[in-house]
Amino acid sequence: MAVRAVLLLLPSLCAAASYASSNGSSDGAADTAPDAVLDPVGVKGTRQPYRTLVVTGAMKTDTPARDLPQSVRVLSETLLTDAGVTRLDQALDLASGLSRQSNLGGLWDSYAMRGFTGDPSFGSDYLVNGFSASRGYNGVRDTANVASVEVLKGPASALYGRGEPGGTVNITTRKPLFVPEHAIGFFVGSHGSHRTTAESTGPLSERLAYRVTAAQDRAGSDRDHVESRRTMISPSLLWMPDADTTVSYELEFSKQRATFDRGVVAIDGQLGRVPRHAFYGEPDDGPTATRSVGHQLFVQHQINDDWSLQTGLSHRDSALDGVATEARFLQADKRTLVRQRRTRAFDGTDLSGRLELLGTVRAAGLTHHLLFGADAYRFVDQREQYRVATSTPIDLFEPVYGATPPAMVLNTWTREEQKSRSVYAQDQMDLGTRWKLLVGLRHDSYDQSLLNRRSGITTEQSLGATSPRAGVVYQPSGTVSLYATASRSFRPNSGVSRSYTPFPAEKGRSTEAGAKYDAADGRLSATLAVYRIEKDNVLTPDPTDPNNFSIAAGEVRSQGVELDVGGEVARDLRLSFAYAFTDAQVTRDNNTFLVGRQLANVPRQSATLLLVQGFALGAGQATAGLGVNLVDRREGAVAPLTPADDVGLPGYATLKLLGSYRPDKQWSFALDIDNLLDRDYYASAYSQVWVAPGAGRKLTLSARYAF
Repeated sequence: MAVRAVLLLLPSLCAAASYASSNGSSDGAADTAPDAVLDPVGVKGTRQPYRTLVVTGAMKTDTPARDLPQSVRVLSETLLTDAGVTRLDQALDLASGLSRQSNLGGLWDSYAMRGFTGDPSFGSDYLVNGFSASRGYNGVRDTANVASVEVLKGPASALYGRGEPGGTVNITTRKPLFVPEHAIGFFVGSHGSHRTTAESTGPLSERLAYRVTAAQDRAGSDRDHVESRRTMISPSLLWMPDADTTVSYELEFSKQRATFDRGVVAIDGQLGRVPRHAFYGEPDDGPTATRSVGHQLFVQHQINDDWSLQTGLSHRDSALDGVATEARFLQADKRTLVRQRRTRAFDGTDLSGRLELLGTVRAAGLTHHLLFGADAYRFVDQREQYRVATSTPIDLFEPVYGATPPAMVLNTWTREEQKSRSVYAQDQMDLGTRWKLLVGLRHDSYDQSLLNRRSGITTEQSLGATSPRAGVVYQPSGTVSLYATASRSFRPNSGVSRSYTPFPAEKGRSTEAGAKYDAADGRLSATLAVYRIEKDNVLTPDPTDPNNFSIAAGEVRSQGVELDVGGEVARDLRLSFAYAFTDAQVTRDNNTFLVGRQLANVPRQSATLLLVQGFALGAGQATAGLGVNLVDRREGAVAPLTPADDVGLPGYATLKLLGSYRPDKQWSFALDIDNLLDRDYYASAYSQVWVAPGAGRKLTLSARYAF
C-alpha cells in the first residue's frame, strides 16, 4: 500500500512542478538552470531554493544530480535556514530514509540511512568536504558554518572505501568570498536556551580571501538537570595564486560540555509510566566534555580545458572525558533502578589525504568523464575507562540524588590503530544525448591492530576489498531521468572475539532504480527511488557470553521506497517533502528471536513536510511556514537477548510553526515553535533502561544583523 501511494503521488508532484515552471518565479529563487552546480571555491551567488545539486567534494566531480544513477538530496542553506536548523540531526530529519539512533547519552550524532547505522562506538559516519569527520569523538555537529548537507543514497564504497551500504552524508562548509559580508545573530529560547553567532568574510588582497565563523550555544532542556554548552570557531582562507589554481585552508575547533543522559526507563517494556522529564543519573557527576580540532587543506589546479588535478589533507584530534552514572537494569520490584558509575577518557587522531585527476576524453562518438584517485588514512583510537565494582540504586518514582560514589576499577584500556591505502577509478560515459553509463572500481588495503593494555595482548589483521559500481541513466526528455544501479560495499568490524581473534569485515550488496524530475527552470526537483540492500558478517552477541563478546554471524536486509521533493510549487511558496517506506530486518542471527525483527529505531514509514510562504509585509519581506514530522512505530532495543528484553517505541507526529520578518537589508527576525502540541514521544532507544524521550514544546526567537 505504501509503495502504491508513492507511485500515485508522483504524477501530482510533477504536475505541480509544471505549474511552478509556467507561472513565474519568486524574487528569492535562483535563476540557474537545473544542470548548474554549486561553485567549489565560494563565488557569491543568489539564494537557492530547495533543489538537488551536486557539489564538488561529495561525488568528487561537478556532474549534475540528474546525470547520476543514484538518489541524491541536497539540503540547501535556504532550506536549513527556513527550518531553523542549528544541528546536523535536525537537518537530517528533512531527508527521506534517515532515522535517529541511540546517541551515547546525547554526546554525538547517530542516525541510520536505509536502516544502517555505522559503528556505534563513534556515532554515525559523515564527511566534511569529502573527508571523514566522524572517526573519533567530535560531539554534536553545529551547522553555523554549513553551506549545504548532501545526502547520497546507496553505497559510496567505490569512491570512499569503507562505509555503510545505506548511503553517505557530506557536509559542505561556507567558503571565503571576495565580497565583504559580516553578520551577528542572537537566539533565545525555552528552558533558558540562548545562542550567539558571528560571521565575517571578505578579501585580504586581490587573490586572498578569508572567512571566520563562530557560534556559542547553551541549550536547556525540559528534562531535569540536563543541559549542554557548545562552542564552535572556524576560520578559513582562500588563495588564488593564478587563474587556474585554488588553495584553501579550513580550521574547525569545537568544544562541548553536556549532561550524559541515558533517558528514561520502560517498565516491562512499557513506556509512559515514568515522566519524560525524569533524570536517573547523578547531577554531581558534572558534564561530559568532547573536544575536536580539525584542519583541512585543499589544492585544485586546472591543467587545461579538459583536465584538472585536486588534492587535499585532513587532520583531526578529538577527545571525550567525563564521569557518568548510568542505568543498568531494573530490579524485580519494578521501581528500583540499579546504576553503574563510569569514568571515560577517550581520544582519537585521524590523518587522511587524497590525490585525484579528472579529465574528459572524446573518442568514437563517446564522451568519457574520467576520475582517477588514490587516498590513505591513519586513525588511532585510545580508550581508558573505569567503572565501579558495586552499583548504586535509585527509585524511579521518587529519585534521590547524592549517592556516595563507590570506588572504581579499571575496566577498559586499549589502543586501536587503523591504516588504509586505496586506489580508485570512475568513468561516466555520455552514450549520445539520452543515455549515460557510469562504472567505477576501488581497491582498499586495510590494516588493523588492537592492543589490550590490561592483558598485553595485541590482535592484528590485514584485509583487502574491491568495491565495484555500475549504473545507467536514460533521459527521455530534458526534465526526466530514469536510472538503475548496482554496487558493493565493505566495512571493517572493530573489536575482537572472545578468543581474541579479529572479525571479518561486513560486506554489502545493493541494487537501486528510480526516476528524477527537474523543472526546466530549475525551481523544483523530485526523486523516486526503489532499492534492496543485503549485508552479512554483522556482529551479534556471542551465545556463550552475550553481555561481553560478539561474533560475526548476522545478516540483515533492507528494501524500500523513497520520495524526495524540493523547490517552489507556486510563487514564493517553497516546499520540502520526504517520504520513506523502509523494510529493514534481520535475516540471520544466532539468536533466532531476532530473525525477522525490524532493525532498531528504524520506522517502516516516515514522512516530513515543510511549507514556507513568502509575502510582502509593509516595507519588508516576511515568511510563514508549517512543518510536519511523522514517524511510525519502531523496535527500541538494539540487541535484546529474549522477548522480555525488548521494547517498542510508539509512532508519533509533531507540528512546527515558523515565521520570519526582514524589514530591511540589515535586520532579520525569526520565530520557531517546535512540537507545537507538546506531544510526548520517544526519539530513539538502546534498551529498556536507555530510552531517549523527544523534546517538548520549544519556542525560539532570533535576530540577525548583517552589515
